[in-house]
Amino acid sequence: MGVNNNENEENRKISSINKEYVHSVERQEKRQKAHKMRLFRRLAAFSVIVVFVMGWLTFTMFTQSQALAAKEEKKEEAIQALEQVKYEQDMLKTQILKLNDDDYIVKLARKEYFLSNEGEIIFAIPEKDDKNNDSKE
Repeated sequence: MGVNNNENEENRKISSINKEYVHSVERQEKRQKAHKMRLFRRLAAFSVIVVFVMGWLTFTMFTQSQALAAKEEKKEEAIQALEQVKYEQDMLKTQILKLNDDDYIVKLARKEYFLSNEGEIIFAIPEKDDKNNDSKE
């Protein structure tokens, strides 16, 4: 039994050393696994934040580009309206200048209201379009 006791003691010593080593290795593996898990969670959270921010930026850019396109279209419409108003204003200025001319007023009165000078006789000649319309009816 003496030999057996020595072997048991040696086995216990060896097994106790192995147990401590195994426990330390297991603890280290658990720490590494926990560290990897925390790292993975941090990366996942960061990825979710990045995806959210990129989605928000994309959405904002899309809505801003649509708003910009609508405003450019309104601007073009306003420019066209401005050009039309400027053209009408030029025409009115030209007409004002003509109406300040006595010769133009006389011509206009003779043409539109069939006014005549003394001794003149005015003959109204129908236009060609009127003749074509009369013959069709």
